[in-house]
Amino acid sequence: MKSVQKIKLGISIGDLNGIGGEVVLKTFEDSRMLDFCTPVIFASVKVLNFYKKHFKLSLNFQGVESVSNAIEGKINVVNVWKGNVAINFGEEDMESGKYAFKSLEAATNSLVGDEIDVLVTAPINKNTIQSEDFKFPGHTDYLAKQLKGDSLMFMITDTLKVGLLTDHVPLKDIANVITPELIEKKIATITKTLKQDFRISKPKIAVLGINPHSGDNGLIGNEDEEILKPTLQKIRDKGNLVYGPYAADSFFGTKNHANFDAVVASYHDQGLIPFKTLSFGEGVNFTAGLRKIRTSPDHGTAFEIAGKDCANINSFKEAVFKALEIYKTREEYQKITRNPLKKQGKKI
Repeated sequence: MKSVQKIKLGISIGDLNGIGGEVVLKTFEDSRMLDFCTPVIFASVKVLNFYKKHFKLSLNFQGVESVSNAIEGKINVVNVWKGNVAINFGEEDMESGKYAFKSLEAATNSLVGDEIDVLVTAPINKNTIQSEDFKFPGHTDYLAKQLKGDSLMFMITDTLKVGLLTDHVPLKDIANVITPELIEKKIATITKTLKQDFRISKPKIAVLGINPHSGDNGLIGNEDEEILKPTLQKIRDKGNLVYGPYAADSFFGTKNHANFDAVVASYHDQGLIPFKTLSFGEGVNFTAGLRKIRTSPDHGTAFEIAGKDCANINSFKEAVFKALEIYKTREEYQKITRNPLKKQGKKI
């Protein structure tokens, strides 16, 4: 944690027609949030004033030209654009997507350039944000490219953590995408993040099967027998506590997940359906594997309730707290691993 300044927390505003603006401003309407960080929202004062008036909020924010001008104790807004923007709650349009990318691009550039310490992203519409500059299935892949790293979608709460071998991959392609190399890389990323970001020195990880019943010894596909099982054994032989593959249909229902520090799912819905069923509105999407910290709420733009003053802010607020917590934990871990003997009180 920084010794003098509070952690600078960047926020991208997401799709303007969704619930992003509402959950962001309602989160920071509680002035106590400013005790934990210095928020920097990448959008425009005009847009945020529109949200403030529409939702009858009482908070104030400070327009700044750059992150370097951000003021502690204030909600800072970097004016990424200055013109008027038409906001039509609940509508899917390319214009709104264009501004969502402008916000994300500016926030990411500040993250890469060390101007902000962490990034929390409000939900985008993955269709309307597409352009020549954004050809990605979501935030995770975009940030991986900008930060030049191997990202992993890691859905987290205090008691449940689910990582994905594949995220936004069509179901028909899953079996071809999951290779021994991918499995080793993703589990290595989860192991590292559990150690450096969550203070778990010897992570215990469960892996779900690719096919129903983990293939039933080859009766329902051979990917589990030929790819997953031998790779997990290889990882175990190196001293890692990795177990499975487990049949996904009963794993969460029997509460087996409570016996592990993290669960690795083979594909998106296999992991996210149980995660969101057990923790929807409280979970956080953390992009693991990168040199910088990014979190987001576990929900989308929610066009169906946008502008109706009823969005639940809990997941976004939790995303803020998790970003700050992970930042501090990672800093502590890096200090300890840089100076391993210092922890024991010995002179170097």
